[in-house]
Amino acid sequence: MKQRVKGIGGVFLKADNPEATREWYSKHLGIKSGQWGGTFRWGKDEERNQNGYTAWSIFKSDTTYTNPSTKDAMINYRVENLEELLQLLKKEGVEIVGEMETFEYGKFGWIMDPNGYKIELWEPNDEEYEKLGIESDLNKMN
Repeated sequence: MKQRVKGIGGVFLKADNPEATREWYSKHLGIKSGQWGGTFRWGKDEERNQNGYTAWSIFKSDTTYTNPSTKDAMINYRVENLEELLQLLKKEGVEIVGEMETFEYGKFGWIMDPNGYKIELWEPNDEEYEKLGIESDLNKMN
């Protein structure tokens, strides 16, 4: 297996008032986001003419998406060949959470780190992700 993690795919935070928190980040740090969060667009190292994306989102504090973790944050890492990586991590004794899920914009899997953080692993399909329009109102961030 080449490289396991290629970069940060997203940062997800919990908040008691997600809307107010999104407004705070917008006002003070210039991070614009909509219902599904925000996206930072960047050029891929290997092919600078292709875009990659990093998601940024605030979830309600009672979200179950980060379960079984009780932490207030979750990091999404961009990976290559998620199926192979999950098999390898399982052999290494890493706790796998749930089943891998596949969408047009990529494959997702979840693991737990030794500190109780749930980690999301994403094998992206950036072409399809861009078609979702998630980044369309967020171009202002770049």
